[in-house]
Amino acid sequence: MAKSRSAFICQNCGAVSSRWQGKCEACNEWNTITEEIDSSIGSQRILGGRSFELETLIGSSSTVERVISGVEEFDRVTGGGFVPGSVILLGGEPGIGKSTLLIQICAALATRKERVIYISGEEAVAQVRLRASRLNLASAPVELASATQVEDILATCGNGKRAALIVIDSIQTMHTNLAPSAPGTVTQVRASAQALLRHAKSTGSIVILVGHVTKDGQVAGPRVVEHMVDAVLSFEGDAAHHFRMLRASKNRFGATGEIGVFEMTGLGLAEVANPSALFLAGRDSAAPGAAVFAGMEGQRPMLLEIQALVAPTSLGTPRRAVVGFDQNRLSMILAVLEAHGGLKLGLYDIYLNVAGGLRADEPAADLAAAAALVSSLTGAILPADQTFFGEIGLSGAVRPVIHAGMRLREAAKLGFHQAVLAQAQQITDDERRSGLVLRPCADVGQLVAAIAQTAPNTRPPPSSTQ
Repeated sequence: MAKSRSAFICQNCGAVSSRWQGKCEACNEWNTITEEIDSSIGSQRILGGRSFELETLIGSSSTVERVISGVEEFDRVTGGGFVPGSVILLGGEPGIGKSTLLIQICAALATRKERVIYISGEEAVAQVRLRASRLNLASAPVELASATQVEDILATCGNGKRAALIVIDSIQTMHTNLAPSAPGTVTQVRASAQALLRHAKSTGSIVILVGHVTKDGQVAGPRVVEHMVDAVLSFEGDAAHHFRMLRASKNRFGATGEIGVFEMTGLGLAEVANPSALFLAGRDSAAPGAAVFAGMEGQRPMLLEIQALVAPTSLGTPRRAVVGFDQNRLSMILAVLEAHGGLKLGLYDIYLNVAGGLRADEPAADLAAAAALVSSLTGAILPADQTFFGEIGLSGAVRPVIHAGMRLREAAKLGFHQAVLAQAQQITDDERRSGLVLRPCADVGQLVAAIAQTAPNTRPPPSSTQ
């Protein structure tokens, strides 16, 4: 019998240490290292195996038919539906709506005569039923259970008809006899996920593992779990807004970076088929400091409103407050506007916000952010039917970005008539037929001059230091 020994494992990143210490040297977190009994470390001898036949790259491969969940936004993120035998890790902050989304998916799949099993390790069956009743889904033939023993769960799922979908909520509450440590530890999470993964691959059942998240938004537990599963989905949202976004950070069967947009309502999560129109609804197009950015989220074009406020400061060090935008990228844009745009921003507080609780992370948002800043400083009101996209370099030049055609078509669909983009942007004849008037911009100096021309005379010139 293999001899068990102690191992000191970080509960944040899964790093193994030879002794206990207060700070993990791998992730720099304090008080996360605990002692666990691990019989697998250094206890397995290399035994003789059997040889197997190797194949070449040439050969026939059958296309696996996907299982449509019934929730279009979820299917978009997964790449067109579930792949049989796949394992998906779903993470999100507490209360964001993970269980609500999964109940809706289970109900939609169960109504199509598929066997769906929902295992909750955190809630009782009565609590799950109460949520389903609130969502008007109590009549769906979903099989429920409250259990945490992995061996019992797999034995139950193996009885009767093969389950099309198995939901484990959550993987941190599961424990298996293969690992002699407490539930929720790194060793237990890894061993439980491995057992569920083997069941999915051997039976063809789809398994969704719900994972807790850390304070920085990452899925808790060992990173090896993310490498084991086929897809990692993150359910994101702001508590102050009713929008929720499902984002794929890993997907072996589809594109990464794809997002699905939902709206939290009294009857659960409603799909948002046209998020651009929803995020732009109610915007004040007659106020300075607002620019519409034609962005991309995965393969989906999305229009966002970037708001800026440039106000004189009485502080020794001006404030730079950012919501939904990268702080370092804003600092770079301000430096370029001062060096190549002739603006004096050192005596101004600057606030930048992406409306709707979204994030504009791609470099293509530089031009829209710069236009909003110049508009707020000069008091010029940008045209309500104008959109921006382009990357700003340190030389002040506006650089082209990818997916220009998709951005233009999305803007035209929502009633926009003008687009400001890089002068070097390659536009095909098909993209020119989108109906938008294209206004090329070579550098930030040209952008500042074009916006300042429409500024009211009561506002100070852009180069004023006040």
